[in-house]
Amino acid sequence: MGAIGYIIISVIVVAVIAVICNVKIVPQAKAYVIERLGAYHATWNTGVHFTVPIIDRVANKITLKENVVDFPPQPVITKDNVTMQIDTVVFFRIIDPKLYTYGVENPMMAIENLTATTLRNIIGDLELDATLTSRDVINSKITHVLDEATDPWGIKINRVELKNIMPPKEIQDSMEKQMKAERERREKILQAEGEKKSAILVAEGEKESAILRAEAEKQSAILRADAAKEATILQAEGEAEAIIKVQEATARGITMINESAPTDQVIKLRALDAFAKAADGKSTKIIIPSEIQGLAGLVTGIAEAARETPEVKK
Repeated sequence: MGAIGYIIISVIVVAVIAVICNVKIVPQAKAYVIERLGAYHATWNTGVHFTVPIIDRVANKITLKENVVDFPPQPVITKDNVTMQIDTVVFFRIIDPKLYTYGVENPMMAIENLTATTLRNIIGDLELDATLTSRDVINSKITHVLDEATDPWGIKINRVELKNIMPPKEIQDSMEKQMKAERERREKILQAEGEKKSAILVAEGEKESAILRAEAEKQSAILRADAAKEATILQAEGEAEAIIKVQEATARGITMINESAPTDQVIKLRALDAFAKAADGKSTKIIIPSEIQGLAGLVTGIAEAARETPEVKK
């Protein structure tokens, strides 16, 4: 192989190396800004691209993913002249690589300064208490202002968050004392409410207990009255049955006497016997009908004759 062959091989090797060096592979979520002869030429997205040696160059490699930047605390003054330190966190995404590359010299510094000035303007219209309790409002206002201001830079501000709000030490001490007093007040209120509820429950329990006792006494009195009533009824029924049985016995006795057809003498003797039994009682005065008086004399005479008869036989 002569000198011409070596030259050809060298040229081929150099060409291959040049081609390989000018092949550009853009990865996912990246974008390349290409300049040709010093002027913007194109924006390459994901894929394989070729540059013209010496003429083309990659001016900027940009990530299209969302970026997070934590800026250091900034001193701000509230409407009531309280100086505090506030640091912010900005979430943004590059949507136009060309504007991002050529729109502003230092995008991060521009966003930081814009965030600080916007924060001072917003906090300057709020008092300390409103600043501490209006984070969402402040975040929304800063996000809106930054999003409009960064449009010419090809940047989309998705969100801005106040990371820390640090008031002066004496303000913090005062706030802690105020919070402690508020907690103690709430504790006393809760304790008083608990005692109140406990007293109400005790009173309700006593009330229900008294109602139950009264109801039990009422039921007991009703039961006693019912029992006494039933006993009276049973006693009356027993006495009525006894009277009925006596009357029935008397009626049967009269019926039997009528059926036996007693003589007047027998009837008078029965009446005399009844009066004799009555005389055994505690009565001090007995009225004897005239019919029985004659019969009584006859009986007395018979009794005396009976007593004299044995003596005659002796």
